[in-house]
Amino acid sequence: MVRVIVDGTPVDVPPGSSALQACEAAGKEIPRFCYHERLSVAGNCRMCLVQVVRAPKPVASCGFPVADGMEILTDTEVVRRARRAVMEFLLINHPLDCPICDQGGECDLQDQAYGYGTGVSRYQEAKRAVTDKDLGPLVKTVMTRCIQCTRCVRFTTEVAGTPELGMVSRGENAEITTYVEKALTSELSGNLIDICPVGALTAKPSAFRARSWEYKKTDSIDVMDAVGTNIQVQARGGEVMRIVPRVNDAVNEEWLSDKGRFSIDGLKRRRLDQPWVRVHGKLHKASWQEAFVSLARRLEGVQGERIGALAGDLCDAESLCALKDLMTALGSANIDCRQDGAWYDTSQRSGYLFNSDISGIDDADALLLIGTNPRHEAPVLNARIRKRFLRSGRGNFPVAALGVPTCDLTYPVEMLGEGPEGLKALLDGSHAFTDILKNAKRPMIIMGHGALTRPDAKAIYTAAYSLAQQVGACAEGWNGFNILHTAASRVAGLDLGFLPGQRGLASPNMLRGGVEVLWLLGADDFPLEKIGPETFVVYQGHHGDAAAARADIILPGAAYTEKPGTYVNTAGRVQRAFRAIFPPGQAKEDWRIIRAFSEVVGHTLPYDTQDGVRARMAELNPVFATGGMAESGRLAGQVGVEHPALCDLTGYPFREVVTDYYQTNAISRASPTMAECSRVYGPAHAAVAAE
Repeated sequence: MVRVIVDGTPVDVPPGSSALQACEAAGKEIPRFCYHERLSVAGNCRMCLVQVVRAPKPVASCGFPVADGMEILTDTEVVRRARRAVMEFLLINHPLDCPICDQGGECDLQDQAYGYGTGVSRYQEAKRAVTDKDLGPLVKTVMTRCIQCTRCVRFTTEVAGTPELGMVSRGENAEITTYVEKALTSELSGNLIDICPVGALTAKPSAFRARSWEYKKTDSIDVMDAVGTNIQVQARGGEVMRIVPRVNDAVNEEWLSDKGRFSIDGLKRRRLDQPWVRVHGKLHKASWQEAFVSLARRLEGVQGERIGALAGDLCDAESLCALKDLMTALGSANIDCRQDGAWYDTSQRSGYLFNSDISGIDDADALLLIGTNPRHEAPVLNARIRKRFLRSGRGNFPVAALGVPTCDLTYPVEMLGEGPEGLKALLDGSHAFTDILKNAKRPMIIMGHGALTRPDAKAIYTAAYSLAQQVGACAEGWNGFNILHTAASRVAGLDLGFLPGQRGLASPNMLRGGVEVLWLLGADDFPLEKIGPETFVVYQGHHGDAAAARADIILPGAAYTEKPGTYVNTAGRVQRAFRAIFPPGQAKEDWRIIRAFSEVVGHTLPYDTQDGVRARMAELNPVFATGGMAESGRLAGQVGVEHPALCDLTGYPFREVVTDYYQTNAISRASPTMAECSRVYGPAHAAVAAE
């Protein structure tokens, strides 16, 4: 450690730290605009000036390395005058119309101007103006407000991996641009809004709709993918106005995907706000009691083995637990949380988790992707892979993939084949990448649902796990064999055992007419024509998607922002979300609907509070009481698979499970913003651009 004296206070910091980091370690607040903890150092705003004893003039603390015995002064007259001068130069061309700026109330420039501005301008010349840029349907630009801190340039280049922004010209003519006018193509572009310290980049869908101090802020979890991104839901009245990320270094750092951030306008469209019952082929509005009684009468005389339940991708663990208990009470073992028909090894928990944890990517030194496109399936996780690639020195973190390359993953990838046949070459050592994995200290394998939803999923899984053991990805203290889920509810469903019981039917068999009554808990993402014409369908969900149109009874539920809930991410981390607003109309929390119906049907569930449901969840699986990370970060033992039957591997290519990133669930399909993104960035647009 290096000892530095900051304003007379000694502080120890790691070698290579900057003077700014030393000051913050000593509890001193240093103003800055260009410096960001997760980006490279630019040193071009000069707001972080401090005085170093025996230095001839103030230095930019963000880029000034510390040395043993260095004395730093942060609040001298020299420092204050220097910062005031920098602020005066920054405000020369900046428009001072804060009342009409969307960044007002959370603007770094506004805050620092209160501390270091003079309140009087000595500048008499005309201010410069800069043409606004069209960055697509998500990010609004007012480039006259830009102070050229280059945070956006560094974010797109370093984090997002899409170097589409840059600075042209110099001096007073310098400006940030896309060179050729085009929409930003990153699935993380909304984070530009968070890192911009002024009002140059703001949210286009919510422009001029509210002020930051009007929001009621609630902690929650993003359900648009299985990463479990920590978010803050900001609401005004009964409407969600904005979603922003929360910092969690173990999960999402401080980034959020565009779908999780901008699909919120889908929360108030196509909503189910009261029960419906189909009578003589037509749906009619009904009260809760009428819907429950109608459903109870339909279940009279139906044997338990003729009743089934299928859970969707956005469900909270409480509703899964309640529905499982109800099906058990009705005598049914036909339950499934895999509407895509995926295969998992459920002999133990490490068989279906991202075992290294998401933060474990930082420790990996070689990576193999099997049947997954992390850029579309988990953009925040993909950014973590790119971060690891950049930290390795652009060449010391080899990445290979088995699958069909449909987009740039933002880091170099060696393609080993479009189908699983490449696994054979890796297993017998005939491919050079096997040696790379073996020579790595911590090799990592990530398997996605492009492999797990195939008919030969078990054979691929078995071969991949055998490869992991062969190359040392499963060793003491390190389990780099990872499953990347795409559904926010999937791991919770597997943890709770929301799977077919003894002689129970899986989702494909239920859909083919194997059951007489089918309960869909938010299950929207499968071809509805698979449901037999004679099957009686109960749809419980929050959006009038295709499944609701097929239903005979509709029970309106609450969206993820409208209920407290428990979610388990792909790494097995149990996280809690809180209610931001109340559901519309007569819609209710899903577990409460199931509990109320259980009383009508004569099988009352043994809990009537959320704490009671969570206690029941802990009975089913202790991870809901411990947080879930006890064994996910290390190898728990031999996964229950046999030796690989390579002859069972088929030769056809892996398919993409996410064909349109912006249209993957009922909420995003109801969102006009996501529809516009799909139009701009979708496959048809990409094909035209390629031509």
